[in-house]
Amino acid sequence: MSYKKLAIIVAGGAGTRMQSAVPKQFLELAGKPVLYHTVAAFTGAFPDMEIVVVVPEAHLAFTRRLREAFNNTAITLVKGGETRFHSVKNGLQQVSGPSVVFVHDGVRPLVSAALIRACYEAALVHGSAIPVTDMKDSIREIAAGGNTAVNRDRFRIIQTPQTFLSSLILPAFELPYDPLFTDEATVVERLGHPVHLLPGEESNIKITKPLDLIIAEALLRDQQG
Repeated sequence: MSYKKLAIIVAGGAGTRMQSAVPKQFLELAGKPVLYHTVAAFTGAFPDMEIVVVVPEAHLAFTRRLREAFNNTAITLVKGGETRFHSVKNGLQQVSGPSVVFVHDGVRPLVSAALIRACYEAALVHGSAIPVTDMKDSIREIAAGGNTAVNRDRFRIIQTPQTFLSSLILPAFELPYDPLFTDEATVVERLGHPVHLLPGEESNIKITKPLDLIIAEALLRDQQG
């Protein structure tokens, strides 16, 4: 079976932790908006990739200007929803026919083409592909009576793109919203589908604070030689 490739890039942040009037997805990174680099990562991974950018209605005009930088790419803009779940659900309305669907944070601009391709191949085999990294810090569980050390080897840090066959993710997002849906994997699991984990990338950072932007600039310079 032939599968389309469609990336839903969720860019709904308001930038509050950045202490900036400009939403973090539109802050400048190496001379271009963060969101530009995120879109470029997916268009660079597969030439036939379709892109759906989900943004709040107030940011649609700015995103239309950004879209002009990608003349030869099919980029659809979709209005975001009340929560991430609803935003992704709005983006999924653009899926038609058997597809491999990537759901990616708009503020993870350094995802590599290699990871995107690895997620694609794993999703074809397993139905899903969730990139993860090991925990390096010690962690403790906080309870009413105090706190307890936890074995960090039993836990993983979740990244995006969370990747699924459309036959799994579309029915899952027909479920009613539950606050326990913290990401796409938890939604798909609700229908009884186990999710497949694969190694993520330390450089695939999520830009949420000013320090993250400084780190991303350094990583980007390193990648560009």
